[in-house]
Amino acid sequence: MGLINFFKEQFAAVIEWKDQPQDVLFFKYPFKSDEIKDASKLIIGPGQGCLLVYEGKVTGVMEQEGIYELQTDNDPFITTLFKLMQGFESEHKLKIYFFRKAEVTNQGWGTSNRVKYEEPVYRFPVSLGAYGNFSFKLTDARLFLTEIAGLLDLFTVAQSQMLIQSRIEQQLTVTLATSAYSILQIDSKLDALAEELKTRLNDNFSSLGFELTNFKVQGASFDQQTQQQINQIANARAGILAAEQAGLNYTEMEKLQALRDAARNENGVAGAGLQINLGSTLGNTVGNRTDEPNDKQPDAVTQLEKLKALFDKGIITQDEFDAKKKQWLDKL
Repeated sequence: MGLINFFKEQFAAVIEWKDQPQDVLFFKYPFKSDEIKDASKLIIGPGQGCLLVYEGKVTGVMEQEGIYELQTDNDPFITTLFKLMQGFESEHKLKIYFFRKAEVTNQGWGTSNRVKYEEPVYRFPVSLGAYGNFSFKLTDARLFLTEIAGLLDLFTVAQSQMLIQSRIEQQLTVTLATSAYSILQIDSKLDALAEELKTRLNDNFSSLGFELTNFKVQGASFDQQTQQQINQIANARAGILAAEQAGLNYTEMEKLQALRDAARNENGVAGAGLQINLGSTLGNTVGNRTDEPNDKQPDAVTQLEKLKALFDKGIITQDEFDAKKKQWLDKL
């Protein structure tokens, strides 16, 4: 049996990556004793490539699909491979690695922990989580093998995904801290943020033998404290817009709102006094602005529009609105 097995091992072999799994990037062809026999055929299928590693060094890279006769084909890779074979056994061992050339698509990513940075406009700490997807492909199999895969017999898509994921989170923190995207702009800037992240990540990945071909940031979320800050800012901005529509400054609008809230929360004489105070303040603010010249009478239509804005925001009651409205209508 030993002699029969000996001769079986010397027959010509077909070197081929059959039934290539979608989740594998690198695959070492399983030769017994790492020996290649004379007259063997090397078959490289669509979307595949092949690396020759001799004495721990990459001595050839093939990316052209086809069938190669190891004894006759005039190809630098094949020639190198053939010269290594001496009789029935190689004096020096070699390894052949197949690799995936096709793009790996639709890989999900997400921050394992919220990234923290200072909000560039309002200057308070932000805690943000993000998620999306990416696609990638090998651009330099030699670099990828020497820098990432090493001499492993197998390197999977999942391992690559973990590598990319770890770099995304770090780069996201740096990009958000330097990009000057306000938290109120994040949702509208996801595409721009994704493109910037892709460019910065590829600056690093290119030296490792692969690149992101597509990168998306599909959404972002904030922790509770950050969300409260966002709500406060949004409310303040809405108040400023309402004040502008009413012809008031923000301080005047806040004063009227504070008086209205106090009046609603009080009873009896105190509440009545606050209502009177509010009416007086309202009259002075809407009817007789101190910044208007004495010889210029306020325009009734404009003042009615201001009153309507105050009423729509709930700052004055229906009765107050009707009373002031009648005063200005009488002046028309």
